[in-house]
Amino acid sequence: MIKYILTAISLISTLSPISVTRVSAPPEQAVPVENSAATQLKPIEAPKALALWVTAYSSTPEETDDTPFITAKGTEVRDGVIAINSLPFGTRVKIPKLFGDKIFVVEDRMHRRKENFLDVWMPSKQAAEDFGINYTEVVVLK
Repeated sequence: MIKYILTAISLISTLSPISVTRVSAPPEQAVPVENSAATQLKPIEAPKALALWVTAYSSTPEETDDTPFITAKGTEVRDGVIAINSLPFGTRVKIPKLFGDKIFVVEDRMHRRKENFLDVWMPSKQAAEDFGINYTEVVVLK
């Protein structure tokens, strides 16, 4: 264990230090340091995959509330809108095995008892019924 720590320390000590230019300015007029390593690097997050039950719904009163064409976010339903409780509004996802590269956006919610479910909006009740239920991978995009 100590051998690994010493190796890590020796590797770190061989790295060239990052130069940082400090600028004296009052706190209310702080000047950002340009061309520093911190301003150039942005974290890259890989998409996250979830295994969910994917169902469909339409704008019928028995499937929604008393405003069947308005999402929980306050937008109008349309192709590409999904309802899910575990992701924030505006989250973009793909459902590759069912829809290929099509991107969906979270703008609606499901009944709170629905966990591990995602609902895709469909233009008709028949289309939603024909879609059925599928257990598949959902890719959350960053």
